[in-house]
Order: sequence, then C-alpha cells, then structure tokens
Amino acid sequence: MTEQIKHHLTDSLLMAYSAGSLPEAFNLTIAAHVSMCDECRARLGAFDSLGGALVEGSESVEMSAGSLEAVMERLKAPERPAEKPIYSNGIVPAPLRDYIGGDLDAVRWKSIGMGVKQAILPTSRDATARLLFIPAGAAVPDHGHRGTELTLVLKGSFADEVDHFGPGDIEVANEDLNHTPVADIGEDCICLAATDAPLKFKGLIPRLAQPFLRI
Repeated sequence: MTEQIKHHLTDSLLMAYSAGSLPEAFNLTIAAHVSMCDECRARLGAFDSLGGALVEGSESVEMSAGSLEAVMERLKAPERPAEKPIYSNGIVPAPLRDYIGGDLDAVRWKSIGMGVKQAILPTSRDATARLLFIPAGAAVPDHGHRGTELTLVLKGSFADEVDHFGPGDIEVANEDLNHTPVADIGEDCICLAATDAPLKFKGLIPRLAQPFLRI
C-alpha cells in the first residue's frame, strides 16, 4: 500500500508527534498513517533520533519547584499510540484497532444523515477522533475549519478542491481550506478524521445538527 500513498504528513506534525505535544486524537491519526506509510515512518525515526541527540547533548540544569509534580501529571496523560505495522488480514491499522476493538465489523456506526455515518472514538477532550463512512458518490457538506483537521483514508477514496485521496493518504486541512469531500462512485469511503475545533458548515441544516453530532 505504501507505494500508492501520495499525501503525507508535514514535518511540523511529525516533529510535534515525536515531541509528544499533540492531542490524543491527532496522535492516533498520525500513528495510524505512520503504520501504513514507510516514508513518514522513516522521517519520524529521524526526528526521534534528533530529539534524543539534543537531550543527550544538553547541559543539566537545576529543577524548578513543582517539576516532579508536573512530570507525574504528564505520566497520567494518555500514551502516544504505537506505530505498529498495519495488520495484513484487515483494513484497520493496528493503532486504531485498539480503539475500536477489532476491524471495521466492530465499529458501532451512527447515522448523521444522507447515508453518512460516524463513530466517535474515546480520546481526550482537547480534540476529537471519529470514523466516517461516506457512501459511494456521496458528499460531506461544504465546510471550513476553525482549527486543524487530519483525514486519513482507510478504505475507498474521495476528492475535494485540493486533490484526490486514496487508501493511506492523509489530508491536513486548516483555516484556509473550504472544501466539499466527495466519495468516489466505485466504492464507499471510510476515513479516520481528527479535529481540534468545530467545523464551519455553510448550510443551515448541518449547522443546526452540529452540536448534537459533535462535529
């Protein structure tokens, strides 16, 4: 699959993931992509090595008051999902399987209208991760972004104003992008999407439903 992946993570996201400074929902999405993509996995390894070298070469300093308590609080935070290789006998990458308890047949979908379904995953509250099922030929309502949205294609494909995205591809959207993702006609599209702020829908009905759907 990795030879077919054309859309990759940015260096800034990989560095933030390596440093452990991202929300759990973003960590999950990045871990899932990295498990599918040799190129991003290699780049992440380089950033991890660079970070380790910087730590080893830095001078020791006296710890400030409360440092121990701060470290203990960080240890309570959700762990970064491991970048395990994708399972060969299923569609769902290994890091994501732990969140849904198996492959796609274990997902508890909820309809959000027009044939589109979602399943919100249990992550920390600073960002949201969800699986999206978009029927072949169907579109997600036109929307913009108040923050960052990462969308990883697991099955099928979609196209928007940016490009065409297939299995393993990841789209990084921010406040500058308004788009209408449309699933390809030949196959239903399933994606993992992570957002750190509510989307900005243009249509009235999506805006009214937004608080109930947590989008």
